[in-house]
Amino acid sequence: MTNILFVCSQNKLRSPTAEAVFANTDGWNALSAGLNNNAEVPLGAEDIVWANYIFVMETRQKKKLSSQFHKELKDQKLICLGIPDNYQYMDPELVQLFKEKVPKFVS
Repeated sequence: MTNILFVCSQNKLRSPTAEAVFANTDGWNALSAGLNNNAEVPLGAEDIVWANYIFVMETRQKKKLSSQFHKELKDQKLICLGIPDNYQYMDPELVQLFKEKVPKFVS
């Protein structure tokens, strides 16, 4: 199984949507978490270690994740999707963006 982690700031809209979109993908385990302390599901070191692929939504999140978890980041692929925070949970346009962007990075 390939472990896929989706990360945004609050874990309320984008990353939970991505987790839901890929939850039933054969060969994938999908989880989501947020970088902020008050996130719905705060990101922990164990999440980083667990993941094979880590997808963040914005460049600033990639920098923050790399800074906070540099010791845990080893062989994981860290990918920025460039998706701004202007979508609601399960927004059809957001779902389509994930379906277009994510699979091409996972081998």
